[in-house]
Amino acid sequence: MALSMSTSLQRLLLITILLLAAPVVGHGLESTTHVWTFDNDPPETLPSEFQMGTLFDGRPAGVWMVLETGRAKSPSRVLGQLMGKGAEHAYKTLFLNGIRASDLELQVSFLPIDGKADMGGGLIWRATDDRNYYLTRANPLEQNIRIYRVVKGVRHLLKNFDHIIDIRQWHTLRVSAKGCQVQVFFDDKLVFDLCDQTFSTGQVGLWTKSDAVTYFDDLKLQMVR
Repeated sequence: MALSMSTSLQRLLLITILLLAAPVVGHGLESTTHVWTFDNDPPETLPSEFQMGTLFDGRPAGVWMVLETGRAKSPSRVLGQLMGKGAEHAYKTLFLNGIRASDLELQVSFLPIDGKADMGGGLIWRATDDRNYYLTRANPLEQNIRIYRVVKGVRHLLKNFDHIIDIRQWHTLRVSAKGCQVQVFFDDKLVFDLCDQTFSTGQVGLWTKSDAVTYFDDLKLQMVR
């Protein structure tokens, strides 16, 4: 009996040592996920987590607010950019307060509502301010998706992808950024895979241009630190 007890204790001690010595999966990597559905935000307000950028002349960059609509992707509210006018280079930017990210996955669904000079919208990431950031956007008028770096308010095209964009339905844009490597997905299809080292960290947000009126829903941000 004494021998049996001793053997059991030895086994328990060995298991404990092995568990303590085993590497911790994901040690040093902390993943944080945020989701905004806008369904619990009061209509005709801008959620407190967001802050508008400014246009080139210093005015607020658009009219952003929560709307209750039967066209919401996840009922019953969306976040809309409603200013249906603007010059060619009037970039309507909206940023998340207090969040800076380097490696991330950022996703949003959007519905093009109106626009004669421009339509659709996009995602911003690694923004140092509202004049310097990465941008990917989808434009139903041009029937393409593009990725840019924006430096001092000027867009520099990195890549273009021609694609049919139906204005009658919701679409999804997703960005995956790890180090210099950036991948962009449109409706779950990979459209860009490239390396750019201009910006390494910064804010994330939403974007429209000129007279585009656009609804956004189900914004999701996953950060890895």
